[in-house]
Order: sequence, then C-alpha cells, then structure tokens
Amino acid sequence: MEIWYTEKLELEKGRAVSYRVTKTIESLQSPFQKIDIFETQSFGRMFTLDGVTMVTNKDEHSYHEMIAHIPMMSHPNPESVLVIGGGDGGTIREVLKHPSVKEVVLCEIDKAVVDISYKYFPECADAMKDPKVIHHYDDGAKFARDNKGRFDVILVDSSDPVGPAEVLFKEPFFRDMASALKPTGIIATQAESFWYHGDVITSLFEFIPKIFPEYGYYYTTIPTYPSGIIGFTFLSNAIDPYSVTPDPKRVPKGLKYYSPEIHKAAFVLPEFAKAYIKRKG
Repeated sequence: MEIWYTEKLELEKGRAVSYRVTKTIESLQSPFQKIDIFETQSFGRMFTLDGVTMVTNKDEHSYHEMIAHIPMMSHPNPESVLVIGGGDGGTIREVLKHPSVKEVVLCEIDKAVVDISYKYFPECADAMKDPKVIHHYDDGAKFARDNKGRFDVILVDSSDPVGPAEVLFKEPFFRDMASALKPTGIIATQAESFWYHGDVITSLFEFIPKIFPEYGYYYTTIPTYPSGIIGFTFLSNAIDPYSVTPDPKRVPKGLKYYSPEIHKAAFVLPEFAKAYIKRKG
C-alpha cells in the first residue's frame, strides 16, 4: 500500500502538494507544534511542522544559502548575527561560512525543533554546536527588544504566518528588530511566495517603508515550498539592496545555489509581482 504525505496549508484555496513516503520516521507533539519526520521517494528525508514542509535533504540548500548569503554578502563586515527561528541549523551553517563572524545567536521558541534536527538532519544541525553559536529558547520579538543595537545581521528563518510564527509578520516585531540592529545592519526575513501570497507581501510593504529607509524583496526557487519559490524581505538603515555588487572573493567555497550573479538576479521580479512591493520614490 502506497503512503503519500499531502501538505494541506493551501487546501482551502484549491492547492495541495503530495509526496510519496517510503517511511514515517518519527512524529511528536511539542508544546508549540506537531513535528513529523518522513523518508520520501523524491526528496530524501523531510521535516514538517504542523503539516507544512520545512526541510528536505534535496533542496534545503537553496533556501538556507539565499536567506543567509544575500544579507551576509551585502554587509561589509558582519560580525554579530541573530537567527530567529531556524532551529534546524541550516541558516546558521551558512552564516558560519563567513570568516568575519564572531557570534551567532540562535533564538528559537521550540527546543524540540533543535533536538530533532540534531537527530535526523546533522548536515544542518551540527553547525549549532559551533562555539560561536549562543542558544536562546525564547520569543524572538522579546529577545530583539532586549538587545538594542547589538547585531550586524538579523535573519528571520520562520515558518508561515500561522500559529507561533504569526507575530513575526507584524509591524511591532519589525520595529523590535530595527532597534536590535547596528547602524549599518541588515535584516532578511522569510516573506512568502509572490505567486500565492501577494496579500501577505503587500501587508509587509505597507509598514516596512515607515521603519527602514532601505528595503527590497528577493526570492529563491525551491520545489517543496508552495508554488516552488519563496521570497525574503531585505531591510536596512544604510544599505540599498539594489545597488549591492557582491565581491566574488568573499563568496564561501562549495555553495550549491548562491553566486554573485544569482544575488543580483534574485531582486528582479516578474511584472505582476512588482505591484506587491513598494519601491523608494
């Protein structure tokens, strides 16, 4: 008998995606969310939260490289980095590839995500054992409020805006993050798909220009996320994302997705998507 896992987050809008499961490895309920680990035919090991795909062996690099290296390569000397969410460790793995980094603070609300990632996704999670990484299991907004002016780069590696991640798409949280940045700091946040979530993106860019003088939206391709792409906000007080020219000498070795050419191209959007993102006058 064949077993299929179907991601149903978009079901009420007539959309779903299914994967053939060869083995259910582990299921548990944390204090915050349901966690499942599957072995799939096409994408290898898969990690889901509340029935939504977070990580697979096959394509995780396209997400983790792009949420990390676009802001890291745009900052002249990133030393202190905050990762909110990201308990699988993949974003931290990419951040640590930059030799300028002196500390990475992980602020993950659900310790069970970290624990199960150590167990089943060591290729991502083992980076969290690096001595430069400081672990906090707390609310990301509160942590940002309590650490004013501390970080060069803040990365919000969140799930979709439902459940415990809903607050991470609201204006107060973005103001808290702005207060935690150094003057030349950069923020990148998971910001959904322009194919499916134009309303979410539009709502973000209604308040973002009130907080940050420099901002933009970029995206990556990833087959296991809704519509096959996922976008990110780029936010800064000083660095215009559209004028950055990445230095090829700073690109970490062995990357699978990011390149200086991809960096520039990721900000080029199809015509219909431009309507969701405000641009400076």
